[in-house]
Amino acid sequence: MQIQRFSVANYTIVAPPNFSSSPHISTAIPHNPSILALNRTCNAGFCNSLRRVTKLQTSSRRYGSLIMASSGEVKDDRFYMRRCVELARKAVGYTSPNPMVGCVIVKDGKIVGEGFHPKAGQPHAEVFALRDAGSLAEGATAYVSLEPCNHFGRTPPCTEALIKTKVKKVVAGMVDPNPIVASKGVNRLRDAGIEVIVSVEEELCKRLNEAYIHQILTGKPFVTLRYSLSVNGCFLDQLGEGVSESGGYYSKLLQENDAIIISGSLKDNLSMFTSQELGANQPMKILVARNPEWSGIQIPDLTKEMASKVVLFTNKGTTLGKEMAQKEIEKVVSDQITLSAILESVRNRGLRSVLLDLRGSFSNLQELLREGIEQNLLQKIVVEVLPWWGGDYDGNLQMTLKELRKRLKLKNLQSKISHQSVVIEGYVQ
Repeated sequence: MQIQRFSVANYTIVAPPNFSSSPHISTAIPHNPSILALNRTCNAGFCNSLRRVTKLQTSSRRYGSLIMASSGEVKDDRFYMRRCVELARKAVGYTSPNPMVGCVIVKDGKIVGEGFHPKAGQPHAEVFALRDAGSLAEGATAYVSLEPCNHFGRTPPCTEALIKTKVKKVVAGMVDPNPIVASKGVNRLRDAGIEVIVSVEEELCKRLNEAYIHQILTGKPFVTLRYSLSVNGCFLDQLGEGVSESGGYYSKLLQENDAIIISGSLKDNLSMFTSQELGANQPMKILVARNPEWSGIQIPDLTKEMASKVVLFTNKGTTLGKEMAQKEIEKVVSDQITLSAILESVRNRGLRSVLLDLRGSFSNLQELLREGIEQNLLQKIVVEVLPWWGGDYDGNLQMTLKELRKRLKLKNLQSKISHQSVVIEGYVQ
């Protein structure tokens, strides 16, 4: 299907794939039959075009997910690369161990094709975008958030697809650090006479796949530490209201991570660690239990598929209750439970990202936290600040942090609001 763009007066209107699903569009933008917008819907990495009527009020504004740009705005390489990243994020939680990738095909200043990699084993972003563009891909520029692959894996090389469709130019957000790719895709395209530009919005593209990049470069999973604080700086054994619901930061955090480490002494049901995002791929639950006698977290009857995503790490001195012992979940018994051992187990399962969630009895996690800080095993920290005064967390956490010989320094601090909580994110230097 040919992709169209509609110019109206002094405006060009471009709508991302989820425009039609926005619950706020009808009230934010009153109806006006004289103005047209493009609505793109995406399905399994492939995008189709439809027409929709809306009203445009001012230039260069964003209503929900609808992007409006004045015709005087220069849509440069960075503009299209940001769109690639936006498309790629539609597959959050589904592509691991592959990276998330988005692709946009542009011809004569207009987007004629879009696509993203929806899941490991399925075609890559470039293939979906080229299918979307059809014959319009010839002579066009392909924007892709990560260097196109040049090897046969579960799918054919994307470089050959780009060459076969005779694109004129390729703009890549970053070079793929994976040794089997690293610049080989760029070189293959250039050898075929295609102009190639790299490192456009590179930091944005790197952050999109921070876990993938970290694992490729270090051989270790990307570890995020999460905990809650009151406004007066006390630790809390609680999440804020609404943050675990769909759209809340905690629900999204679960969707983004391949695994989560949980204190086995939590009294919550295991379902409390389930992302509520629509169709989310759920993280593996890693329970840590050190108590001599452990009844543990409430584990409901699990299907075989669900049970395969629950692992219990416990020491030899721990006695499991009869009900827990009969659960068909994997149990790892060791003389000493270490964060390094857990991360090695995660890596061996082909997982790239882990969330260490400080909730429940801290005695099960304090040694993991100490090890993570002293041995530089943490990459990112997420802190939820709840609108409360006071604290109710195990005092051992404060003591452990005071005893640490090493202090963490963070960079790239950012904050956002999630319901009534303030969420702060930073990266360990």
